[in-house]
Order: sequence, then structure tokens, then C-alpha cells
Amino acid sequence: MQKIDFRNDILPLKDKLFRLALRITFDRAEAEDIVQETMIRVWNKRGEWGGLKSVEAYCLTVARNLAIDRSEKKDLQTVELTPEAEQASDVLSPYDRLVNKEQLKLVHRLVGELPKKQRLIMQLRDVEGKSYKEIAAALRLTEEQVKVNLFRARQKVKQKFIDINNYGL
Repeated sequence: MQKIDFRNDILPLKDKLFRLALRITFDRAEAEDIVQETMIRVWNKRGEWGGLKSVEAYCLTVARNLAIDRSEKKDLQTVELTPEAEQASDVLSPYDRLVNKEQLKLVHRLVGELPKKQRLIMQLRDVEGKSYKEIAAALRLTEEQVKVNLFRARQKVKQKFIDINNYGL
């Protein structure tokens, strides 16, 4: 058995863990949290490292399980159990649900193709609900720059979505 060193053997896996978590959650912030939680869990199990056949496989398994758990938990949180929601879910056919799922994947892909600054601003504003002032302070921009970048990002995503839906581009 070889001696496993956290800095040399486990820490370099963080990029692989991030990509795996991102593929499962489609959320960069969530994927970063999952990587951090994985590293903490692996560190806390350092007494068991000697019995592992592959530390990489162990880390990937921990990250995958965390990502799946968080995705399922997130899905459960977004469903509101009201009579209207129950009726609405019954109205959607399997085809409609598939179309909605594919459109959501497309939007995720289009947002992912945005320039880094626009993608980050859109994430902070539309997903995390931060104010223009908070975003400006975090990114060291003016509020006007934040508003302009957010507008441009939304327009790009909207136009590309329309083009793909209408013309299959």
C-alpha cells in the first residue's frame, strides 16, 4: 500500500470533481460547494485512506453522490404542492415534459456560452437574487455596467433561443 498525501494525491482531483458535479447539477456555484464538501468528507476519512484501492474513485463517488443528493433536494424544493400545481402537472403530457426539459437544457447551454462576466452577472442576479448594488460591489463594477451587461446577456440568450427554436440553428 502506498501512502496517500492530501496535497499531492487528492487536491489535484478538484477539477475532475468539479466537472462531474457540474454535469450533474448544471450549477457552477453548487458544483463548487460539492467539491468543497467532498474534500472535507475525504479529509475526515483520512484514517481509512490506507484501505482504499483507488483514492480517485473514492473521491469521484463521494462527489457524485453529493451532487445527486443536492440535485434531488433542489428538485423537491422547487415543487409547490398546491391544487393548481397538481392539475398543471397532470395536464402536461410526457412529450410536453420532454420539450420543457430540452428547452431548459438549451437555456443552460446558452447561458454557459456567454462571456464570463455576463454569465456571472446573470447568475448572481437571476439565480441568486442579488441586487445590482451587491453585484457591482462584488465584481468591482458600477451599477450601470452591471445593468448593461445583464441586459446584453439576456438579449443574447433570448435571441439565440428564438433562432434555435424557429430555425434549428
